[in-house]
Amino acid sequence: MKEPTFSIGIEEEYMLVDKDSRDLISQAPATMLPECEALLQGQVSPEFLQCQIEVGTRVCQTLDEARDDLAYLRRTVSDVAGKHNLALVAVSTHPFGRPSQLEHTHKERYDQLANDLQEVVRQLVISGMHIHIGIEDDDLRIDLLGQTAYILPHILALTTSSPFWRGRNTGLKSYRISLWDGMPRTGLPEYFDSYGEYQRHIDVLVKAGVIEDATKIWWDIRPSTRYPTLEMRISDVCTRLDDALCVAAFYRCWLRMLYRLRRSNQRWRRYTLFLINENRWRAHRYGIDEGLLDFGQGAIAPFEELIEEILELLKEDAAFFGCERELNHMRTIVREGTSAHRQVRAYEQALAEGMDHESALHAVVDLLIDETLLGTESR
Repeated sequence: MKEPTFSIGIEEEYMLVDKDSRDLISQAPATMLPECEALLQGQVSPEFLQCQIEVGTRVCQTLDEARDDLAYLRRTVSDVAGKHNLALVAVSTHPFGRPSQLEHTHKERYDQLANDLQEVVRQLVISGMHIHIGIEDDDLRIDLLGQTAYILPHILALTTSSPFWRGRNTGLKSYRISLWDGMPRTGLPEYFDSYGEYQRHIDVLVKAGVIEDATKIWWDIRPSTRYPTLEMRISDVCTRLDDALCVAAFYRCWLRMLYRLRRSNQRWRRYTLFLINENRWRAHRYGIDEGLLDFGQGAIAPFEELIEEILELLKEDAAFFGCERELNHMRTIVREGTSAHRQVRAYEQALAEGMDHESALHAVVDLLIDETLLGTESR
C-alpha cells in the first residue's frame, strides 16, 4: 500500500460580534463576505448563521505552512470585520448570545437544513474546528476511522471553548457538544470492515431520500466526501492559534502511528463505543480536569499522565513531521488550561473586581477578541 501523504488542512468557524455591545450580530453586513472572498480567493465561506464565518487553509504539507495560512486567515477576516465595527472570536459558544435573535444565511442548503431540522438547528449557535489529513486509500481511511475513535475524547478535552450558554456558566467545558448531539447522524462513527461496507450504509440513506450524500453524516470523525481525507470534527474551535496547531499535530501524528502499526501487521485495540462514549462524556463535562478512563486498568487516569504516554508513543511521528514543538504544547494546555478555563477565570475575576454579571460577560468577550489574534502576527 502506498504511504499516505498525511497532508493537512484546517477549517475553523468564527463568530462575529459587535464591538460596542459585544453581542453576536443578527445580520452580516452585505459587503463583508464579498470583501473577504476577494482577499482570500476561495478560502472563506458563509456558515448557517449570519453571525458566523468559516475559513479553510490550503492543502499543507507541514505544520508551519498550516500555521502561516491559518494566521493569515484569522488576521484578514478580522481586519475586514473591523471595518464594519465588528470583531472576530474563535469560540464554540458565545458567552451570552441568544439563538432567537439570530438569522440564518439564505442559501439553498441552509434553507433546507432549517426546514428539515426545525428548532434543533436554530439552537446551533456553535462553532467548531475540522482537521483534514490526507489518507488517499479508501480502505485505509475506513480502517483508521475506527481506530482513531479512541483519542477523540482526548482531542475534545484539549480544545474546550464553550463553557457559557445564554449568559450562564453551564458547568460543562464543552456545552457545544450538548447542542450538537441533538442533531441526527452525530457522535462517534460506526465500525466498518471496508470502504465498500461504509458506502453500502450511506447508499441506504441516499436511496431512501433521507440524505442527498455523505456530507449529511456529521460524525465526530468521518471520511470526507469532497477530499481524500479523514476529517476530525469533534473539537471545539481553539481560541488560541497555538492550541489549534497542537491538536492538528496530535491528530496527524496519531494517524501516522496507526499506519506504522498496520505496516507491521498490527493495529490499535478496538474498544467498544460504550467505553469510548464514557470518555467522550468526561471530556464534554470536565475537559482536562478530571482525567479519562484507562480501559485496561479500569480506573481514571489523570490527564497529565495520559499526555506523557501520548508524547512518548508519538515521538517517532513528531520527529518525522518535525512538529515536536507543536505536539509538546499539550503540556502547556494542561498547565494553563483551555479557552474554557480562561473564560471562566476572566468572568470570576471580573465579578471579584466589582463588575456586575453583564459587564463580567463582556470582559469574557474582550478576552476572546484578544486571544483570537494571539500569535497571528506576520513572521
